[in-house]
Amino acid sequence: MNRAKLDRPKFLPAALPGLPSLPSRRRLLQSAALATLSTALLPSTRAGAKPQAFDYPQAEWFPANTANYTAANRPTSHPVDLVIIHMTQATYRNTLAIFQNPKKQVSAHYVVRSADGHVAQMVRERDIAWHAGNWTYNTRGIGIEHEGWVDKPAYFTSAMYEGSARLTAAICAKYGIPRDRSHIIAHYEVPGTDHTDPGPKGVS
Repeated sequence: MNRAKLDRPKFLPAALPGLPSLPSRRRLLQSAALATLSTALLPSTRAGAKPQAFDYPQAEWFPANTANYTAANRPTSHPVDLVIIHMTQATYRNTLAIFQNPKKQVSAHYVVRSADGHVAQMVRERDIAWHAGNWTYNTRGIGIEHEGWVDKPAYFTSAMYEGSARLTAAICAKYGIPRDRSHIIAHYEVPGTDHTDPGPKGVS
């Protein structure tokens, strides 16, 4: 049997004057198959791709557990006029795990890794992270944790300083925070705290 006759509806002629002939069923199927194959071959999201943070594009998003911070709408609900600098007293990886553990009741907006200055965002800047040990300072501040220990100077790397400086500058520019030691403070300078972080080399 003639395949062309099967492919073309009986009520249509082989061709109409001035109009192109209709494609055959085989051609339609081939086109569909090629379209499917092309879609399958398109580059997909890279395996292991890191989700981009919300507020600082150079950061990676690692959300803290919602039990570890207070949802808010800053700076509408609370003014933001401080950057508070911390040391983690733990490794970068362990710090992420702590902030994702609902039993810990602690968080910071950002964590900066020692080796390369890589930044993780864990709490949206609009929300109130629990990092300063002082509610008023929590509501006003963006908390930045830095991987390392106050008594291990090897963790205070140039890469960490540079990553932290870029992040802090972006935060100050966004909220109009003066870049001075009255507005970029160490955790030990928060009233009522018993902390010593970020240590003697953490804020200059």
